Amino acid sequence: MSSGLRISNLRVDVSAIGCDIVDEVTLEILKGRVMGLVGESGSGKTTVGLAVLGHTRRGVEIANGEIFCGETEILSLNSDDKRFMRGSLVSYVPQDPASSLNPALRIGIQLREILDVHNFGGSNDSRTLRIKEMMTEVALPTDDEYLDRYPHQLSGGQQQRVVLAMAFACRPSVIVLDEPTTGLDVSTQEHVLKTVRELARVHGVAALYITHDLAVVSELVDDVAVMYAGRIIEQGSVKDIFENPAHPYTRHLVAAAPDIAGDHQILGLVGRAPSPGKRPNGCVFADRCELASDECRSQFPISVQVGDHHSARCIKIGLTSLSATSASRAKISQSTGEVIADISDLSAGYSGNLVVQGVSIQIRRGQCSALVGESGSGKTTVARCLGGLHSEWTGTILFEGQEIAKSSRQRQIDQRLGIQYIFQNPYGSLNPRRTVGDSIVRPLEISGRSVSDINQQLFTVLDQVSLSVSYANKYPDQLSGGERQRVAIARALISKPELLICDEVTSALDVLVQASVIDLLSDLRNNLGLAILFITHNLPLVRSFADEVAVMSEGRIVEYGLTDSIIDNPKNEYTQRLISATPSIVRSMK
Repeated sequence: MSSGLRISNLRVDVSAIGCDIVDEVTLEILKGRVMGLVGESGSGKTTVGLAVLGHTRRGVEIANGEIFCGETEILSLNSDDKRFMRGSLVSYVPQDPASSLNPALRIGIQLREILDVHNFGGSNDSRTLRIKEMMTEVALPTDDEYLDRYPHQLSGGQQQRVVLAMAFACRPSVIVLDEPTTGLDVSTQEHVLKTVRELARVHGVAALYITHDLAVVSELVDDVAVMYAGRIIEQGSVKDIFENPAHPYTRHLVAAAPDIAGDHQILGLVGRAPSPGKRPNGCVFADRCELASDECRSQFPISVQVGDHHSARCIKIGLTSLSATSASRAKISQSTGEVIADISDLSAGYSGNLVVQGVSIQIRRGQCSALVGESGSGKTTVARCLGGLHSEWTGTILFEGQEIAKSSRQRQIDQRLGIQYIFQNPYGSLNPRRTVGDSIVRPLEISGRSVSDINQQLFTVLDQVSLSVSYANKYPDQLSGGERQRVAIARALISKPELLICDEVTSALDVLVQASVIDLLSDLRNNLGLAILFITHNLPLVRSFADEVAVMSEGRIVEYGLTDSIIDNPKNEYTQRLISATPSIVRSMK
């Protein structure tokens, strides 16, 4: 099988200071195969993906290397040729389909525009036929009524499949997919992944799949390249990487990934990857590696063959020490059995349209209760009703035995402080003009506490979320995604709540940061006796963390009980479909 994409010794620099973002990146993808590019946020994955298009972000430049798509060397093309090449020779599928579709144009017009720009298909009739073929390939309707819809009239999964149709429209040789299923529920994700796999295989396309979801990688790709601090530190087949990871960092990645088919404790990883301009001369992973020696810190290791098509940059291959000190203690909750929140016969809607009907759940002190289901099933609406952020509901909600008002503004002060809401997006939930300390103590300032009392509680909650006192003077843009989420948790803890509502709090985080956040929440639950309502569509994470789970579909709870019991032996057909659609490393490797 011939090469579809070949990258040789790629280096991308920050223009102003000349330090590298990625360096020595070399990989090859054969036609009809999918390669997964994995690693933490900030490791350089998207930078490599954009380089395949001959593109960089502002202030960044490609300093060295070659990129061949078939026989065409991308980096040597002039600007006009690069512009024409994008979409015809190489296509790109971004993470957020809504931002890549024009909200003012019907989808049929946008599909035709791709063909017109690249003069694909010749006549108008042949392009109309190609549009219908494209829609059929991604399992969407081909009728004029559907093609006349605007993007906002489609679901997230439908939007992503339209973007896939656009990407494959001109039969490209290479396609780059950058986190295309992030934020999608498992059923929608399954359809998108199936479409990617089939189109790549049928049309002989070399696909580079960028993600931090290792379970998706295990089921979709043929080969895997692992990136850390701008370098590829391990490459191999999907079985090599998951069954015999050679590099310590790869082993940490795999250990951090929750799995719906297994009940292992997920492991976090202390520290952060070195940033551009501050990378050491030796192994870039040395400062976080338990096996690191002076030799590791003195020179960057060369790539060593581990198997026929398996290589790693490490001089400690074969040593497998992996500390369990940061293991998530999710399954040792200290629940007293006391019901802290009792939701009974809750129905809620928007402008008279019911989206939640007859929901009843109990949340106990020192316990995590998960609420799962597809997008639009009503999970967040239930959480917002409990948190006092949505007031259009009927039913009864008791908090610590007392009925609470619908709106947070109408609730007693101890009820408002006792229920704290942590939002999904750590980037949007903090004021960029306030320091971390100011953001955290804001609830106490409103309550009229003294300055000394406020400062003491600030230092206490920073310690509880494993952040040093120095973070109080930093701004949100100086923090990583995981650190921002820890700040959001600290802001909730400053009020000394009894109940935390966590609404998709790990969905924007890579697996290692996710593991550390879950580890933190487990500690808070076990040490402080906090009750947690955990809203998510990540069933593997629920398995590793939650004590009980309620499964929602179309606004109703269809199954409710102990987590292990429901996942191992689901009774409801909808729950069975959800579990079946969830990617699993354990199942994939069998």
